[in-house]
Amino acid sequence: MSVIAITPKRFEDARGWFTESWNRSKFREAGIDCDFCQDNHSYSVKAGTLRGLHFQKHPNAQAKLVRCLQGRIFDVAVDIRASSPTFGEWIGIELSANIGNQLFIPSGYAHGFLTLEDHSEVAYKTDKHYSPEDDAGIIWNDDSLKINWPVEGLSIHLSEKDSCLPHLSNANFHFEYDGKPLQKNLEK
Repeated sequence: MSVIAITPKRFEDARGWFTESWNRSKFREAGIDCDFCQDNHSYSVKAGTLRGLHFQKHPNAQAKLVRCLQGRIFDVAVDIRASSPTFGEWIGIELSANIGNQLFIPSGYAHGFLTLEDHSEVAYKTDKHYSPEDDAGIIWNDDSLKINWPVEGLSIHLSEKDSCLPHLSNANFHFEYDGKPLQKNLEK
């Protein structure tokens, strides 16, 4: 599977707007065929809060559908499928509550985000339950990844766990390449 950006249609009137943030048949048509089983919701007080880069190892590797409910974030997916021609490459996109866009991240990718505004809320669906024994990650500022985080003017706020994650070269994982390299053009 590929990383896919989606902006669901909003139906607006004088009262505000309505959108379908998840519709199994429409998302399946867009290439997202997951049986999501868990919804997660995070709140970050400060801009500059960085969560990630996280993934779960097999047998509980997770696909995620991420959206920003309040504020703005810079959302990142890193290809960690060892035999992929785009191994170690990343893609980033700004997700905003005002726009309502979402990012689908299949298993085989590490995921993280940086809050760009105070009081940002993020929600994401996963297709596997959280598994503490399979929880893993990569340090956010690994030089080998060359992620262009938009950190100018921000103080970075990390959890203790996220500040101690290994570099990609020392991370413990194994994901099979499915024949679909990371696509740099995300819009669907």
